[in-house]
Amino acid sequence: MDILTILFNGLSLSSILLLAALGLAITFGLMGIINMAHGEFIMVGAYTTYVVQGLLMPVLGDGYFFVSIVLAFLVAAVFGMILEVVVIRRLYGRPTDSLLATWGVSLILQQLARSIFGAPNVNVVAPAFLGGSISLLGVSMSYKRLFILALVLACLVGVWAFLYHTDFGRKMRACIQNRDMAQCLGIRSKRIDCLTFALGSGLAGIAGCALTLLGSIGPTLGQNYIVDTFMVVVLGGVGKLIGCISGALIIGVAGTVFEFGSTASIAKAAVLFLVILFLQKKPQGLFALRSRSLDD
Repeated sequence: MDILTILFNGLSLSSILLLAALGLAITFGLMGIINMAHGEFIMVGAYTTYVVQGLLMPVLGDGYFFVSIVLAFLVAAVFGMILEVVVIRRLYGRPTDSLLATWGVSLILQQLARSIFGAPNVNVVAPAFLGGSISLLGVSMSYKRLFILALVLACLVGVWAFLYHTDFGRKMRACIQNRDMAQCLGIRSKRIDCLTFALGSGLAGIAGCALTLLGSIGPTLGQNYIVDTFMVVVLGGVGKLIGCISGALIIGVAGTVFEFGSTASIAKAAVLFLVILFLQKKPQGLFALRSRSLDD
């Protein structure tokens, strides 16, 4: 029973990391930008859910949460689009500058959240139908975590369909594989970059909405997940959807296993150490992106 409980908890953590890393994997793979403000888009989605709760819960009841999922995506996407136009667009090809600039943006967004909502954490009331749990094979599975798993699966299917079955998704993948050739074929890469960054930020917003089901939220919510999110992307392989899934599963389950019998800090350190060792042998990650560049 302990093993099954650990596996379920690890899968639950993996689903959160996957949802947070999906957007980062897309933007990092397309632009090569190290976006340290990605965690703050998670925070934006969480606070959007908190605001929607106050405005719509008296009217819609538990239905407010489904509205908050959509609005969390849209609000975070708008923030991401603004960041790309104002800051990111001027820093392509300058990874160090982009890291420092987005880190500064993350501090600004955190302070903005403190100014609007205050420094103390706030709570979101979970819908009543997500209360309780179900027991399967002796493992107690809360409806909240099962709902998050279903939400992540729906987002994953949506991203896959978008990337591989839409014209915009094909253009996006073309820019990831060879940006210069894609531009020669008439693809407007700047427009692709802007909308892709908005998509990645919106997915982070949905992750923030999901996190409100698990505990209180505050201005530093995103900072708790940004390191693990980057590890998922780097371990799985930049720009690969299957790599993102594999990286999230490995880090989530491994972190839960190491935490069993130790502390959360030791577990994080052990996972980071193993990831570094793996990347020493295979720096491109589990699934390397095949490029159509003549330099390969």
